[in-house]
Amino acid sequence: MEHDEGRKVALITGASRGIGRVCAQHLARAGYDVAITARTVNEGEAREHSSTLRKSNTTPLPGSLASTAALVEAEGREAMMVPADLMDPVSLGACVATVLERWGRVDVVVHNGRYIGPGHMDRFIDTPVDLIEKQVYANAIAPLHINKMVLPGMIARRQGTLISISSASGYADPTRPPGDGGWGLGYGMSKACFHRVAGHLATELAGTGVRCYNVQPNLIATERIAADMAEFGIENNGAPADVIGVVINWLLTDPEAESYNGQNIEAQFFCHERGLLPGWAGPRANDAPIRYDLSGKVLLDLEADLRARLAAR
Repeated sequence: MEHDEGRKVALITGASRGIGRVCAQHLARAGYDVAITARTVNEGEAREHSSTLRKSNTTPLPGSLASTAALVEAEGREAMMVPADLMDPVSLGACVATVLERWGRVDVVVHNGRYIGPGHMDRFIDTPVDLIEKQVYANAIAPLHINKMVLPGMIARRQGTLISISSASGYADPTRPPGDGGWGLGYGMSKACFHRVAGHLATELAGTGVRCYNVQPNLIATERIAADMAEFGIENNGAPADVIGVVINWLLTDPEAESYNGQNIEAQFFCHERGLLPGWAGPRANDAPIRYDLSGKVLLDLEADLRARLAAR
């Protein structure tokens, strides 16, 4: 197929609903043709999405690649549906290869998809270790397979952006157990692992034109939270997913974005401080029972104190 060199291409995982769906719409508004991947192709498909081993839930969730594609096309851009499963590296490889073959490039990747299934909201003592391994694989290892395939082209063009939708659970501990306002160990472990990728790659790729960011959404109102999370003490009263869409578009277009390369963007505060979403009242105070990990700040202060004492000798 003949490739259009003037085309801008974004690839979004977990794009059938929630943050991924809205990001596809915003990137289309910014002039990107959007390749979208997830497992749900058409509305009404049933698959397991219970967060606990204690029960099954295969009730179809709202959203699909087909409906997201319609949103992209309504913005005047092309959509490509490339179904894949984060747990299946062969399907992920085929997904990226298809986009590269048909459209010739990937300029932006939004790593939004994650493990959905039992173990996410179960206590460690009740969770088989293989379910924790699955969460680490889907949430942290699978995105690396995608990066391996898109980075050569980005480096050759000296331009590209990798965006990881991170989570505060990667640098925080719940003060309540899963099911009572907290979350499972596998989720926190996998998101902590994922959180390290952007900074490492930004260092390795310095000077290539490729940028890497973590975008931390905090609680966002989504279809799945509305359907599944109230029983675990999580209400669907978060910020609109448009917050993430406008922050990502800012990172892709504003000259100041270069100074944030390799960093974690606290999306709700970032969006509100810059007035990126007119009419949105801004983030709410977080009442969740969370204890943030300040290890880096503690060590930074200790090292600063040590240097000051050495300099005073």
